[in-house]
Amino acid sequence: MNKNTICLWYNKDAEDAARFYAETFPDSRVGKISRAPGDYPDGKQGDVLVVEFTVCGIPCIGLNGGPQFPQTEAFSFQIATEDQAETDRYWNAIVGNGGRESECGWCKDKWGLNWQITPRTLTEAMAAGGDEAKRAFDAMMTMQKIDVAKIDAARRG
Repeated sequence: MNKNTICLWYNKDAEDAARFYAETFPDSRVGKISRAPGDYPDGKQGDVLVVEFTVCGIPCIGLNGGPQFPQTEAFSFQIATEDQAETDRYWNAIVGNGGRESECGWCKDKWGLNWQITPRTLTEAMAAGGDEAKRAFDAMMTMQKIDVAKIDAARRG
């Protein structure tokens, strides 16, 4: 068991979510699946209760706890991408699998979990600071999925 693991609350689909993440992102996998030893408020004995999985090397646990605590933007995975093709691949996988677009490189998967699909050029522009950061930031504020070419053009001024 890891010293620190992210626990994500799902209504009842933690296993489906974990399998999607494992198919979509590198260094991701589904681990142990534990079933409920008895009935509980939102499930029955034998239902999948906990799913251990890894997303891009980050250990997680999916808990099928019921509908009481939906995901919010207060938690998101931020996936760094190298280019437009990788940005498109992850964005399209999430949105195309029942998710939805949001603003500034954010999207939400069909289980309600939030993702930031962030090209490194945007992160580098922000780290550079000054006018370069301001131009990249202003460009980003007009986007849903990040357009790498437009961020690069904004960086150059």
